[in-house]
Parts: sequence; C-alpha cells; structure tokens
Amino acid sequence: MKLAIITDSSAVISPEFIQTENLFVLDIPVTIDGQEYIEGKNLSPEDFYEKMASSSELPKTSQPSLAKLDEILMTLPAQGYTHAIGLFLSSGISGFYQNIQFLKEEVQGLTLAFPDSRITSAPLGMMVENVLHWVNQGLDFDLILERLNFQIQATTAFIMVDDLNHLVKGGRLSNGAALLGNLLSIKPILYFTDEGKIEVYEKVRTEKKAVKRLLEILDEKTREGNYQVALIHANAPERAENFRNMMLEAGMKGQFPIVSFGSVIGTHLGEGAVAFGITPIVE
Repeated sequence: MKLAIITDSSAVISPEFIQTENLFVLDIPVTIDGQEYIEGKNLSPEDFYEKMASSSELPKTSQPSLAKLDEILMTLPAQGYTHAIGLFLSSGISGFYQNIQFLKEEVQGLTLAFPDSRITSAPLGMMVENVLHWVNQGLDFDLILERLNFQIQATTAFIMVDDLNHLVKGGRLSNGAALLGNLLSIKPILYFTDEGKIEVYEKVRTEKKAVKRLLEILDEKTREGNYQVALIHANAPERAENFRNMMLEAGMKGQFPIVSFGSVIGTHLGEGAVAFGITPIVE
C-alpha cells in the first residue's frame, strides 16, 4: 500500500511534516478589500489580522479548489499510490466536504476516503500528522481509518471570544446582544459541536472568569483519557502563553504548542480570541 493524505491550508501542520512526500495541501484563498491572498505564501497570520482590522468589511474566504483536488487525485496512481485520505476543514463551516464526495467514484485504481474531520486548525493538523505516523508504522488502510474515525469522534475545540462586535459582523450575534454583552463584560465560550459547527457553549462574565472556566472545561474533557492539546489564538500570543502557564500551574503535563488561527476561523472570531483544541492519542 502506498497512501497519500490530502488536506487544506486551514490545518496547522508542524514544520517537520510540511515537506513529507505523501502529504498534499490545498490552498484556501482569502480576499481582503478586493485583493486575494494565500495564507502561508503571501499572507502571514499577523498580516491577516492587521489587514482585517483596517478593512471596512469582513474578509471573504473561499473553499479549497475542487479542480486542484481532482488534479491531485488523477495523478496519484501514476505515482504508485494505491490509497488516499482527504481530511479537510469541518463540513459544519464549509461546503467543501459535501462537494467532493462524488470524486470517490471518479478515480480508477485508487481507494479513497473522505471522512468529515468536524474540526479545523491545530486539531485537524494533529490528525493529519497522526495518519502520517501510522503510514510510516506500516498500518493497513482499514486500521488507519478506524483510528482516524475514533479520533474524529473525540476531537473538539473550545474558544473564548474577545470581540463581540466582530461576531455581529459575521452574523453570529445580534447588535442588541452584543451591546448588552459589552455592558455586562460577557465573554462567550464557543465550541465545535458533534456536527462540526461552531456554537455558543457558555456565556461568562469577565475575561478572568472566562479564562478560568476554559481551564475547567479542558480539565473536564481530558480527565478520563490521553489527549494531544494545542493552544490557538487570534493574534493574542500573550493570552495563549498565560493560559499555558495556568495549565502548568494546575499540574497539567505536556508540550502544549501555541499556534495562530488562520483566516477561515479568524474571520468569524475576530482578534483576541484564545482557544484549546484536543485530539485523543491512539496507541
């Protein structure tokens, strides 16, 4: 078996994996003030948040290119690939997952799977890297899919949002609710549901209480298992670092990498959000 894994640029992939031969990454374009950018090529996370702050309207993110995915799939058999897994951003925040299902019947000589990740960002990257590990360990296709589906079921992310006005722009909150929330210093905690959608989990008054609650949720969700944990922020590295210090002070053990939300999620959340993403470790 020779297996390729295809993902999109919303996945946060560690540098040591980016150049892996059997990893293919589809770009997600973002348009700001009429100018199209590609994250990681001509747009850094810092540039994105700076341009978004100075723009009069929200950036527009596109789906990955269906034509590019089709092109990659069609060339894989000639490169000796017998199997491929496409793992892309959640169907709850993008229509790409639904749009690619017909491709599973289009490529001759290639066994294909497109599981719905129900997530994006660092947890999506973790799952992609885990698949690459399992391929290197010589696991067969069915076992890799079994492990991957197990991870998907227990992977999630919780996000403390700082900018209520930004949620209004994105249509996730009414003007009245934002006004009341600002007056009461409400800091909503969002999460990825079992369907891969982003919804409100709790509304907490004051940032201090919201950060404490976020830590409690992390402990609740990881207490009974062994998880990879990543911290993610929307141009708020100090908040993420402070949260990691709180985790260490609480006795949590691990590496806890800190990464940035890209344009897909950053557009919806606005600047200042901080989050954790978890993925179960499969031995």
